[in-house]
Amino acid sequence: MHSLMTITWDMTKGLDLGIITLRYYSLLFALGFVLGYMLMKRIFKKEGVPQEKLDTLLTYVVIATVVGARLGHVFFYQWDYYSQHPGEILKVWEGGLASHGAAVAIIIAIIIYCKKVLKKPTLWMLDRLVLTILIAASLIRIGNWFNSEIYGEIANSKLETVFTNPTRERIMDNFDDVFESIEFIETNTQEITDTINYPIYRMQFETLPSVSTDLVEATILKRVVPYVNSFDRENTNIIFHENALINWDENNPTLLTVDVLGVPRHPTQLYESLAYFLFFLLLYRLYLIPSIANKQGFIFGLFLVLLWGFRFFIEYSKEVQVSREVGQSLNTGQWLSIPLVIAGIYFMVTAKSKTDEK
Repeated sequence: MHSLMTITWDMTKGLDLGIITLRYYSLLFALGFVLGYMLMKRIFKKEGVPQEKLDTLLTYVVIATVVGARLGHVFFYQWDYYSQHPGEILKVWEGGLASHGAAVAIIIAIIIYCKKVLKKPTLWMLDRLVLTILIAASLIRIGNWFNSEIYGEIANSKLETVFTNPTRERIMDNFDDVFESIEFIETNTQEITDTINYPIYRMQFETLPSVSTDLVEATILKRVVPYVNSFDRENTNIIFHENALINWDENNPTLLTVDVLGVPRHPTQLYESLAYFLFFLLLYRLYLIPSIANKQGFIFGLFLVLLWGFRFFIEYSKEVQVSREVGQSLNTGQWLSIPLVIAGIYFMVTAKSKTDEK
């Protein structure tokens, strides 16, 4: 049950520049498209495709990715909610993107792009585009890591991770009239139970000078503790003992600490990021082999099998994204992955060398 190490992931979601907050997720999302653009530019040059057609491709892919991922989340995961709040569908910045939706939208966009702009077979384009998609997917998962989202289920592991920032943000959003800041201090100790070993943290609160100690203690014991302990399993990252003890700093009347339990989880964002990068290396190596690159649909098919096959199995280590998935033998992501894997096998089996259409 003892892990090799516990990673305390306490990063905020971005750099506060005063006027704006520069989100790490947004930066990595954009970097994925930039690197993909550079790779596709190299591919177009190698294969004699006019460079001016590349900018149009970028436009098609960016729009398809954002729109498809958003609508995928809306319809596949939370239609019950968004059908009652249609005005919130456009609020992409609040989160909620589904890669399955992006996959479908990108394929549709490429079909249109190849017919109207490129004048080449759709499979020719998809065989090459998937290389850039894997780069972007790897970086986007790192962005999810920074955001402390789409993490794994509760479990001890050699890379178990405690995501502390979501709890800090929720407390500060609701009790900013009492607390100035919250920090998590590692104690390098654990509370051992029959099922999970919980790392113990010293949670340090800095209170506003104007708030009395009695009000602070009442807020923590009667409001913060029951609030945090009421989170659903998928949102639980910190646990308070019901008999939480408050320790005031003798040298600073605005500082106090409470020992809490960190909830260890699989860092599935990192698992996925590494897998997608390795898939990119494999498929790029295959693309450099002419006999394989000329078999239109083979690389695209292998991409579907690798990516969505991996997604099917990694879902067993991930926390559910919506509460209705609790207790299901297969979640929404797994059901959506199955037809994509089958499609990939079909494209691999039927792939044949063809002369490029001009």
